[in-house]
Order: sequence, then C-alpha cells, then structure tokens
Amino acid sequence: MIENNIIYASGNDPEMIKAFEKAQQTFKYFWRELNWEFRRIVPALDLACVKIAFMQEVSREEPIVEYMWINDIGFDGDTVTGTLINDPDLLTNVKNGDFIDVPLGQVSDWLFASNGKTYGGFTIQLMRSRMLPEELKEHDEAWGLDFGDYNDIEVVSGQKGHPENLVEHPMSVNMKDKLIDFLKQYPQEISHKDESGYTLLHRETVAGNRTSVEVLLQSGADVHTRTHSGKTALDFARQLEWEHLIPLLENN
Repeated sequence: MIENNIIYASGNDPEMIKAFEKAQQTFKYFWRELNWEFRRIVPALDLACVKIAFMQEVSREEPIVEYMWINDIGFDGDTVTGTLINDPDLLTNVKNGDFIDVPLGQVSDWLFASNGKTYGGFTIQLMRSRMLPEELKEHDEAWGLDFGDYNDIEVVSGQKGHPENLVEHPMSVNMKDKLIDFLKQYPQEISHKDESGYTLLHRETVAGNRTSVEVLLQSGADVHTRTHSGKTALDFARQLEWEHLIPLLENN
C-alpha cells in the first residue's frame, strides 16, 4: 500500500505542519532502529521508509509540492538518501526509482513496522484521526498493519514497557562485549575513516548508541576527528539533540 500513498498538505494546515516537525525531530529514532537492522542476521522490520517533500518550480506560479516515500534509506547526520518508490502525480523532475539525496529538513514523515506494529507515521496518524470509522477500518486493512491509537504514537520498540529504550537501544547494550572484542582484534578500525571522513565514533554518535560511544572512547577514539565536511562526533550529537551523548563527548 505504501507505494501508492502520496499525500498533499496545504501550508495552511497547522496540524500537518506540526506532524512534519515531529517527524523531523524524531527521525533520529528511525535511523537508530534502521542502523541496528543493518547489523541483524535475522531482519526484525517489516518495512522502513521515509516521506520526503519534493518540489518543482513552474514558471511564476507557486512551486508544485508532492509528498512521496523513499526506501533503502541512508543517513549521515545531515543528508537522507534513498530510492523513490512512488510515481509522481504532477512533478516531472523526479520519477519512480530515482536515487534521492536531500537534507533532513525535507523529511515530512517516517515509518517503520515490526511484527505488524507501526512506529512513527505522524502524517498518517493525523489523517487517520480525521477519518470516519469505516474509512479508518478500510485504511488499516489496506496497509495490513497495526497503527494503534493515533493519539499515542510510539517511536521506539517497547517504549511503553521500557521507556529507557528512548535513551539507549537494547542492542547497543547487548553488543558491548562483541564491540570490545572486535576493536581488540582490529584496533585500526578505531581511527579508520570512510570515503566521507566518518569514523566509527561519528557513525555510532549519529545513531545515538551510548554504549558503543563509551566503548570507542575507552578504546582511544579521537573526539576531535572531523569528517570531510568539518564535523566532529560532538557536532552531530548536538545537531541531533542526543542529550545522553553530549556530556560524554564534551568530557573527552
């Protein structure tokens, strides 16, 4: 169902604008979950996708805007990448299957689902709140997912029973010993930079993994190392408002 779900929102719709803002503020949790999904042997997510605001200037008129979904998501702390999975209705500057590279500010929603239960989906939940009971039933059946209560949107798995998951992903804690062993076996990985100048410390900070960051710092990771764009791990922690990481990085 998601491939055909295109949403148009008026700039005069304050509730929709708030949904966009909430999606951007919480996108870091989406990325944290996806970051761990990439490392799982057995996948835990049914889907993971991001809705982007696409725009096109047309003569002197106001820009055309369409909100469409991408998957195969990447994120470096600044830029969201992925593949467009919608056919544009009006736009001619993008097409289904295009590689997309946009700043976080163009994100209008995100959604992941595990065991049929959804997380995020702020614009979807707003639309659900405006549906009649029969429309709501048809919508949820079409998606085949449990959207739960549109007044109580969760952003991380186990959030209600384990609110500490908002601070630390369980896998970050559980994988601590394996990370320690990995760094002992391959100490060069502590200072290794990828093609964009990111170290493991940068990547784990962007993903909000406190335990992983602690292990890297204890193993000698340099907090002053900068990416090719000039950013330290602390810069990303502040930018993404990972409050549990900022003191760690400031004091090293």
